[in-house]
Amino acid sequence: MTIEWDDLKVVLAVARNGTLSAAARALGSSQPTVSRRLNGLEQRLGAKLFEREEAGLRLTALGRSLIGGLEQMDAGALAVQRQMAARDTGLNGEIVVTSLDWLGDEVIAPMLARFSALHPGVLIELINDTRVFNLARREADLAFRFGAFEQENLVERRVGQAAYALYASDRYLQERGQPDAANGFEGHLLARLDRAAGEVPHEAWLPEVAYAARTTLHANGLRAHLAAASGGACMAVLPCFLGDRDAALRRIAVPQPMPVRSVRAGFHSDMRQTPRIRALIDFVVEEFARLDARLNPPLSEPTL
Repeated sequence: MTIEWDDLKVVLAVARNGTLSAAARALGSSQPTVSRRLNGLEQRLGAKLFEREEAGLRLTALGRSLIGGLEQMDAGALAVQRQMAARDTGLNGEIVVTSLDWLGDEVIAPMLARFSALHPGVLIELINDTRVFNLARREADLAFRFGAFEQENLVERRVGQAAYALYASDRYLQERGQPDAANGFEGHLLARLDRAAGEVPHEAWLPEVAYAARTTLHANGLRAHLAAASGGACMAVLPCFLGDRDAALRRIAVPQPMPVRSVRAGFHSDMRQTPRIRALIDFVVEEFARLDARLNPPLSEPTL
């Protein structure tokens, strides 16, 4: 009896994710296809690998006995894929990049486009998503984000920084006057991140300094904050990359240094010597340096 690796990958995906639909998403397939392959494999084996339950699928004793070997096969296959992807092809080939929110759309995307224009043999796919991509499983080749990477066998490099400042529009300042930190910005309005986000570094100072201001908007994306501030509805803490380019906005002085967050690139150690990966990261470092030099005033605040 011949068993295809694609069928075994279905078994592993269902075991990891618990349902056919979740396994299908992980495999980039459809639920009917995953169900058909799993049922076909069980029929050829003449035994069940999963018990079908209302909450999902549960491994049988036979299924559990196979998982360790399947994990080893999967790790080996992924290692081969990374080695093939990392082969020295010069500045040619595909790079799948992941980032998130405004950083990916507003900062990283233009950099990637400029790099591709200089190196036509490199094809870049940017995926902007809040989920953490598994670089060991080649869900992406390169990730740009804030904070440290927690996955194993990753190489991490600081490529730049993102400064933040408090902004208000000319219209807002005309209507409500200049904010005064001495009275906690009394009489002023703020946009803040959604409360589910918890404490975030670039807003951590607000309760102490802007204690008398009223939060008029909670939103889970900084583009909403940008729109509200630019339209004159409130003040907002914004990345200088966004706030400084909006002609309607002005920086508001606060009695303490504003935060600067490190932007880091991460990639699997197997890709360390890949020319296109190294060239792209070096290019991004240069691009961030160019952007930092344009920020006014120059950045001197402590980096988070």
